[in-house]
Amino acid sequence: MSKKSRSKLWFLVHSWLALPIWFFVLIVCVTGTLAVVSQEIVWLANPQMRASQPSDDAPLLSYDQIIAAIKKAEPNTLVESISRPDESHFALDVEVSYPDGRSVTVYVNPYTGVIQGTAPQFNFKAFTRALHGWWLVPFTNGYSWGWYLVSFLSLPLLASLVTGLVVYKRFWKGFFRPTLRIRHGARIFWGDFHRLSGIWSIWFIAVISVTSTWFLIEAFMFDNQVSISTAPVALVVQRESVPMSADGAPAPMISLETAIAQAKASIPGLEDSFVSMPANAYSYLSVGGRSWYPLIFQTAEINPYTGDVGATRLLSDRSGLELVTESMRPLHTGDFGGLWIKLIWFFFGLILSMMVLSGLLIWTKRTALATANALKRGNKTPRSQTAAVSSRETTEVSQ
Repeated sequence: MSKKSRSKLWFLVHSWLALPIWFFVLIVCVTGTLAVVSQEIVWLANPQMRASQPSDDAPLLSYDQIIAAIKKAEPNTLVESISRPDESHFALDVEVSYPDGRSVTVYVNPYTGVIQGTAPQFNFKAFTRALHGWWLVPFTNGYSWGWYLVSFLSLPLLASLVTGLVVYKRFWKGFFRPTLRIRHGARIFWGDFHRLSGIWSIWFIAVISVTSTWFLIEAFMFDNQVSISTAPVALVVQRESVPMSADGAPAPMISLETAIAQAKASIPGLEDSFVSMPANAYSYLSVGGRSWYPLIFQTAEINPYTGDVGATRLLSDRSGLELVTESMRPLHTGDFGGLWIKLIWFFFGLILSMMVLSGLLIWTKRTALATANALKRGNKTPRSQTAAVSSRETTEVSQ
């Protein structure tokens, strides 16, 4: 097969990958783009989620002060965990339970400790992520078939990236001489847009397709009881080691600030993001957050009575496969570096969505016609006419 024929074959493969399945891919891309900033959209619509600062110099309250403020407002409330979002304009997410058995998440102002509202069980953020991730198909016994369907789309996306780079020779020139012709008709414009967007989005398409492929592998492994976890068994405080107060109840535990200080001493560079309270008198207190590697949380298990660090879960404690696995979700969603990272993911998500749309337009306008012409070629077509058609198609590819 000649070099020109191989190029045309790769072009047909790339074009046929834009079959109507890409309408489904387009919807997944659009919902994924919205999911990246869904939390910010909910923040705009729901004032209860906002961390309103009473004054410009008002300091953030400590975790102990937050719990004290909650107890003062609602004495019977049991605080189970406190989570501090990456973005400072968000209120704290505090999981609490009540004597009647209810367990909810409330929004707490980090400057005043005021409970500003209760988080709904299902909001726009949960909706967009569920629609994007598994098409709202419920999980029954293992992963839903919607999860498999969505994650499977990573394969044609990855194949399209590879074939696109093969088709467009010396694609790197697009970084230095970008071309976007807006006065040569719709087909030329969308073709230029598709190529230019693809060149500048190579890294993003690779990240999204590779992470999505791993989600497919992860679901298959889980449903077949294949585990790669090296996490140790949860620690417990021995019954005889639990200190008792005069009334026979367990002694009060240490302050959260002491526990956080112990965690930071064990994990250099730790930025405390969440604190999980002991579930009972024999459980450990957990402190976690990000450090120099922002994609994975590191945690420390603290004895709630003595402040001793019973165990840590560090980056070095994970296997290489675990490091890759736990890095996939934040890489896919852009949820690891605050608002600016999310905006970058949102922008390239829009670009990817427009690329899929432009690919569909190009396919409907050119590929069907080119395929029909290819089927008609042969003995019925004079060699001179075949050469002219081939020359015209080659010119279109190079454009």
